[in-house]
Amino acid sequence: MIAFCVFNNKGGVGKTTLLCNLAAYYSLRESKKVLVVDADPQCNATAYMFREDALEELYGPARDGKTINQLITSLKKSKGYSEIPVKKSSTFGVDVVPGDPRFSLAEDFLAKDWLDATGGDERGLKTTYLFQALLKWAREKKYDYVFFDMGPSLGAINRTILLSCDYFILPMSSDIFSLRGLQNIEVSIGAWKKGLERGLTTFKEENNEDFVFDDDSRPNQDGIRFIGYVTQQYTAKTVGGKKQPVDAYEKIIRRIAPAIKKHLIDTLNKGSKPLKYKLGEIAYFHSLVPLAQAASKPIFALKSIDGVVGAHFDKVKQFEGVIKEIANNLTNNIK
Repeated sequence: MIAFCVFNNKGGVGKTTLLCNLAAYYSLRESKKVLVVDADPQCNATAYMFREDALEELYGPARDGKTINQLITSLKKSKGYSEIPVKKSSTFGVDVVPGDPRFSLAEDFLAKDWLDATGGDERGLKTTYLFQALLKWAREKKYDYVFFDMGPSLGAINRTILLSCDYFILPMSSDIFSLRGLQNIEVSIGAWKKGLERGLTTFKEENNEDFVFDDDSRPNQDGIRFIGYVTQQYTAKTVGGKKQPVDAYEKIIRRIAPAIKKHLIDTLNKGSKPLKYKLGEIAYFHSLVPLAQAASKPIFALKSIDGVVGAHFDKVKQFEGVIKEIANNLTNNIK
């Protein structure tokens, strides 16, 4: 089982749309068993993958409480997970741990325990690996992939997710702000890794043994690893029968690969074998995105009943080809 998160500390880069369609492609087209964890308090992934009646059950007056917030509530009481709150999205073919706006309140709790973790405190270290038990459960349930949707921040919640996952995927919008944000990611992740190493070393020195979880498993100490990026949100033109960015976007897109090499590959992945880090490109698909959101469907599964007409059918096919390429490149990088 592989755990991914789709992460960028810049908002509006298309994280949720990429994650939901990639997860759906693996499930619907490659018959993989997939779990999506909506760890963004904005709950965009949950809102995309479920229709209004299901959302009313989750967030309406008679809410059942079966959301990601249930996990943090158990942790605050120093209890293990009593159950994992999972809901099936039939249109995307994936299981979902629904998001919850109240999960934002975990930020202060996790931030405090992080300070304890860097000092070698056992409870702080366990809190830092909040999602360890969830991933252990997912492994036992034979999931192939777990995807975490995240908000656009470098806060405590996202730090906890990044430290728990095997890899992160970076969606890059084709603008100067995404380029400048790469240095923020490099600095923050570097500081987190040093803090965690310090905490684990201190724990060992004070207890004469390595830190382990209650089930005797050990934390992932391979560090936060970068697996690839997707260039998104640019206007394309057709040249010689092939789509490519218009000149204004192309100038920025040419700067993305060198910047990612400098700030992510040469630091986080130093010493690893060369990979095809550019997983693919997603140009603007204009009205297909709101159609998909209204239908609670992946873009590549849209049909006439969902409002697809005329040239939109070709756009749907084009998008499936794009998401297939991204999925294939991601699979090859894992191998």
